[in-house]
Amino acid sequence: MLEKKNIIGEVVADDYRTAPVFESFKIDFCCKGGRTIEEACLAKGLDPDKVISALDKVVRNSGEKQEDFKNWPLDSLADYIEKHHHRYVEERIPLLLQYLEKLCKVHGKAHPELFEIHHLFQISAGELTAHMKKEELILFPYVRKMIKLSKEKESLPAPHFKSVSNPVMMMMEEHEAEGDRFEKISKLSNNYKAPLDACNTYKVTYSLLDEFEKDLHRHIHLENNILFPKSIDFEQSVDIS
Repeated sequence: MLEKKNIIGEVVADDYRTAPVFESFKIDFCCKGGRTIEEACLAKGLDPDKVISALDKVVRNSGEKQEDFKNWPLDSLADYIEKHHHRYVEERIPLLLQYLEKLCKVHGKAHPELFEIHHLFQISAGELTAHMKKEELILFPYVRKMIKLSKEKESLPAPHFKSVSNPVMMMMEEHEAEGDRFEKISKLSNNYKAPLDACNTYKVTYSLLDEFEKDLHRHIHLENNILFPKSIDFEQSVDIS
């Protein structure tokens, strides 16, 4: 039985089936997953008992839990994020930019919000690309090195960033910026509901943007609520020379 004091990110980390429930109430479980259920509900004017009831219903009635990422080795989790979520973002960005540019040309006059959506996604594409490279070239290799040297009973050389908490804080700030940006895209697109005069490309584009945002939420959740805090804890347990 969940309680108002439960931390949202921890709830989702324990059972990802709860994520769609938080999404249905427009509660951010990834970028702002450090809040309690009660705090998030108060911020949105929601009844926390109603949210908890919906969460409990999903946990009781759903099938088996999804993959238990919370108990994965840190290096394996970093590999998974890179291979699944980073590659997904890289593959989807060019396609979405192409579709959004086409929509602006064909439907922009009747739906000027498309220009703002296109602009926001262009910014997101650039920021996410740079963000993921920082993770792949700096943060993830350090996590893998921590695990490797710990298994080999060797000391970990002090990183140039002093502590893993420093790049983690930077990544989390960037995550929050992307969460805010996609919240604006969602509002501008009427929660990805294409207008009545929408062509098939219009509908497909909104469907892909919706899918992109959901993947981003899961991506950020795995980092903010599992990989990052566990990396900070693990670093504190190893010998740093």
